[in-house]
Amino acid sequence: MTQRLPILLVTGVALLGAHSLLAGNAVEKPGLTILRAGQRPVIDGPAANFTGKATIDRQVRPDASKRAMGSMVSFEPGARTAWHTHPLGQTLVVTSGCGWVQSEGGKVEEIRAGDVVWTPANVKHWHGAQADAAMSHYAIVEPLNGSSAEWMEKVSDEQYASHGASTCKTKT
Repeated sequence: MTQRLPILLVTGVALLGAHSLLAGNAVEKPGLTILRAGQRPVIDGPAANFTGKATIDRQVRPDASKRAMGSMVSFEPGARTAWHTHPLGQTLVVTSGCGWVQSEGGKVEEIRAGDVVWTPANVKHWHGAQADAAMSHYAIVEPLNGSSAEWMEKVSDEQYASHGASTCKTKT
């Protein structure tokens, strides 16, 4: 037994040294990032790109490892985007309320909670809440050469009103 003790000690020290050496050279794995509600900046939709009150909660930001950008956009009744395009398209996931979306030359389409809208690259369109119903959607885009959208003229009150009355009622 006394002869085994030095062998066990030498083996243990060697194993600890090997572990320390390997751990020192190990590549650290990235951990989770949690962006807590209330800790992310929420901004007002810029007046140049929105009519009415809209807020933008930028929830996914690109870094060197990802290209996708995602924001929760909430529209008060009557609020809407200006006409715009996205160089690589856009996906909208409606999370609450009722809204409208339209591509240039197309008919106005109603969108409701649970609907998913795909707009192809460079298709001119707008989206927003119905006249008397709030609406929120999650917008997912990928930038191209640093740009995720090209903003154009606003949807006029006359164009917007021509769509008729809201087809659903929700609490604001």
